[in-house]
Amino acid sequence: MHARNDFWEDSGWVHLQPDAQGWLRPTVAYVRTLLARPELALVPESCAAEIALHAALTAQPLRAVSASELAAVQDADARENYAVFLRFRDGLLAAGTLEAYYLRLMRSHAVDVPSVFVDALVQALLHNLLGRSDGLDAFEVRAAEMLFRSQRITVQNGQILAGDREALDLLRETAGLGEVGRLLLQSGALQPAAQVQVLTVDNAVDFWQATHRHHFLLDLTHELTQELSHGLTLKLTRARSGLQALARVLERWVAHLLGVQVSITPAHQIADTAWRWHIGLDVESTAILNDLYQDRPVDAERMQRLVSLFTLTFANPAEMRADVAGKPVYLGLATNAEGVVRIKPQNLLLNLPLALQT
Repeated sequence: MHARNDFWEDSGWVHLQPDAQGWLRPTVAYVRTLLARPELALVPESCAAEIALHAALTAQPLRAVSASELAAVQDADARENYAVFLRFRDGLLAAGTLEAYYLRLMRSHAVDVPSVFVDALVQALLHNLLGRSDGLDAFEVRAAEMLFRSQRITVQNGQILAGDREALDLLRETAGLGEVGRLLLQSGALQPAAQVQVLTVDNAVDFWQATHRHHFLLDLTHELTQELSHGLTLKLTRARSGLQALARVLERWVAHLLGVQVSITPAHQIADTAWRWHIGLDVESTAILNDLYQDRPVDAERMQRLVSLFTLTFANPAEMRADVAGKPVYLGLATNAEGVVRIKPQNLLLNLPLALQT
């Protein structure tokens, strides 16, 4: 096991038990970590019934909770949060593994738990995929965060950079100094200072040692190509491309949850007159690719939101639907109008053209 496999201390991964298939079984300790989430934290205004319920569940995370116990919680939002937690917990235990529950939830097309719990599942699953690797890679860890944390995309000096939305917004509001920093910024006594850096080969060691790893930006700039004579193309590969790292993470994601081997390669265009299948990795790219496929006009502003395209191929075309077997699948990644990327990793699992649903 890699010495750095605790890179996401809040994922709860250490409290999960792999089964023979390598899927993760929830434990009492893991369920207890979910109770520590901010949404369920006690506040000074918490009533006696809420305090008692929180204490009882912390002591016995799998205990049954009666309707009367839940109804006794006075604050409506707190009461709803506990009801959601119990629904999530019970669904997870009934499924037996995090993977089985995640797939069941997404395939139901009726997700009845909030995104914070879904993101917690994705984080734990990715921690397992990356943490058990002998060659743990800082770029893949940073890229994997894109599957459960929103990213702000900026262009600086020709580089397309992804920064953690929550971390960047907090730095902008507080300069990294909490409420004191917020007050100083508002008063004009403090100027915002850059506390982020682009992840590179040279500072990858700093990434592992940093307290705030979310402050590292991921370079999503495409490889450069140069057309030469005689139809040759020279490809200038960027050192440790963030797009390549994201592609590797997505390959592992598909292999683990669907049991099929795919290869994913970043692309800057779709030059395919026989384009047959595409998947948007987010809401925006889904809409853009749908419009392009249907030959509907896409204005320049929307096209500029595309961060990247990818080409996905199956190692075994027999695992694909017969009508598209052997054809590439194109993936898209785009920002919304505010420059934010929110990847929906379930899209890959739900929309791959599989011969048989796994």
